Amino acid sequence: MQVKKAGFLTKIVVLALLIAASVSLLRMQGMIANAQEELDTLKLQVASQSQTNADLRDAVEHSEDPTRQKDIARNELGLAAPGEKVIIFTD
Repeated sequence: MQVKKAGFLTKIVVLALLIAASVSLLRMQGMIANAQEELDTLKLQVASQSQTNADLRDAVEHSEDPTRQKDIARNELGLAAPGEKVIIFTD
């Protein structure tokens, strides 16, 4: 049985297909890298939002705590308890 040698045109077609496949693979690698970067960014956003949600959940669960209410009144609203003196330091 004789093996027939590939013709010049066949070699050109196979080479063109190999080049096209290589270009497609390189393009796909770039798309995968971009998708991975986007995934990492979204994971960071999810972690940040989860922390915010946990903080808000804690605030809601402990909203009736008198100590917490006093801290909020002092720190966020600038209020003082009766008989307390407020001293403000400025630079």
